[in-house]
Amino acid sequence: MDNNNEKQKLYSYSSRTSSRPSSPYTPFIYALILAFGVMLGFAINTITVGKQSPISGKYDKVSDIINYISLKYVDTINRAQLIDKTIDKMLSNLDPHSVYIPAKDVGEMNESLEGNFEGIGIEFYIVQDTITVVTAIPGGPSELAGVKAGDRIIRIEDSTVAGVKIKEADVKHKLRGPKGSMVKVSMLRGGAAKLIDFKISRDKIPLYSIDAGYLMTPEVGYIRISNFGANTHEEFTDKLNDLQRKGMKKLIIDLRGNPGGYLQAATSIADELISGDKLLVYTKGQAFPRQDYLAAKPGIFERGDLCILIDQGSASASEILSGAIQDWDRGTIIGRTSFGKGLVQEQYELRDGSALRLTVARYYTPSGRCIQRSYAKGTEDYYNDVYERYSRGEFVHEDSIFSKDTTVYKTSKGRRVYGGGGIRPDIFVPMDTSGDNEYFYAIRSFVPEFVYRYSSHNAAVLSQFKTEEDFKKGYVVPEQMANDFFVFAQSEGLKDNPAKAKRATEKLKLYLKAFIAKQVWRMDGYYYIINDEDNVVKAALKNFSSSVSK
Repeated sequence: MDNNNEKQKLYSYSSRTSSRPSSPYTPFIYALILAFGVMLGFAINTITVGKQSPISGKYDKVSDIINYISLKYVDTINRAQLIDKTIDKMLSNLDPHSVYIPAKDVGEMNESLEGNFEGIGIEFYIVQDTITVVTAIPGGPSELAGVKAGDRIIRIEDSTVAGVKIKEADVKHKLRGPKGSMVKVSMLRGGAAKLIDFKISRDKIPLYSIDAGYLMTPEVGYIRISNFGANTHEEFTDKLNDLQRKGMKKLIIDLRGNPGGYLQAATSIADELISGDKLLVYTKGQAFPRQDYLAAKPGIFERGDLCILIDQGSASASEILSGAIQDWDRGTIIGRTSFGKGLVQEQYELRDGSALRLTVARYYTPSGRCIQRSYAKGTEDYYNDVYERYSRGEFVHEDSIFSKDTTVYKTSKGRRVYGGGGIRPDIFVPMDTSGDNEYFYAIRSFVPEFVYRYSSHNAAVLSQFKTEEDFKKGYVVPEQMANDFFVFAQSEGLKDNPAKAKRATEKLKLYLKAFIAKQVWRMDGYYYIINDEDNVVKAALKNFSSSVSK
């Protein structure tokens, strides 16, 4: 939506001054005001009492109070910190998604949406207190400089970064920087005793929002979208065209855990899937009149069976796409009820480099549903609602799903759907509770580093598998590897629990195998393995086998 004028109104400061005619009594009046101020003890450099708001021109009480605190409070305060906390508290009384972003965080907050950052282009783990390169991103500055997987970073510029308990955030801070700037990185390779120095010119590094895209069967394609950013539509169409060239006739789009992003990215993808000039979503707010988003052009997959996978982590733009597909009966929504975020934000840059991300409208699916969950009890209860849903059994039993909004809406074929709490799937698939999920989540966090170590020492074993399919059929995780994993995890802080470890072993082996595949074939390899045992994916494949292509 084009709101440049509105944005200007919202964050531009007025530079105009009063133009009242002068009076011969003006100096006398000013003298009285100044004398009165001195008597009250407010002889300060800049008179701020009665200051006007930069947007409305009205008296700004908040600025007055902050100024009084700064000047008169019993202890010294950090004014900037006080202002930030005041803004946070103020916004928390609006809705859970209106937020203030301090200047130091704006860049990082925008990275995933903008689809790039500026740095040297490596993926890394911190292994045994040493930054270890997992991958030099193809075509990126590190690969061009000669950096290889397995290289260990010992120094950045003149600072030693190995053996000093460096944090991931500190590594990013040291390696990222403006495009064209140089950074000297000293690395240790293999068993060599001498460091290799690299002078690397930073560049724009792409961040992809399509995690994976491959053929599950000769006719069924799978695309996983992690978020909706500036480049998501282009990535999606590239992947979709590639799969169609390979013979894809049916498509699974996996939006589980996708927190959303740009509305325009969601509607552009919906336009590729929905025919005609159908309504995809509409938005409206008190300062923003209704705006309709329509399917505007012929899409590249308007026919053919389609399944959308969602869960409680699918929010915002994920729900826009899912809602449009469901309301037009274009495909089948499978999984668990989505998060329930039906609010639209716009970001306004402030003069000090910080930003305000403000809710300006609600969005509505084509049938008229607003799927926003209630936030009447405050932000903390709003986000804790996911755990309440879990404790009520909503993730396991479909008949436990509860919504205060009982208004019935109709899809294009007359099916009943509901708003006020997320997109409910057409086919419910319960969470897998066959094991101890809490324990498994604890051990799973140790898998990436363990697998990286294993892969770096077993390259010859893995090199015999030429394709993901060869690996899936031919590689079996050895029992000893699972045992070694638990020894490693315990050395890193996991509490020993033999009974739980035994029950988790088979599931662990699947994750170990998937992460090994990721080392060779990246995220396509990971999902190629993990999706074989995914009940939601299985439900989509079963749905395809029982349906007729549209």
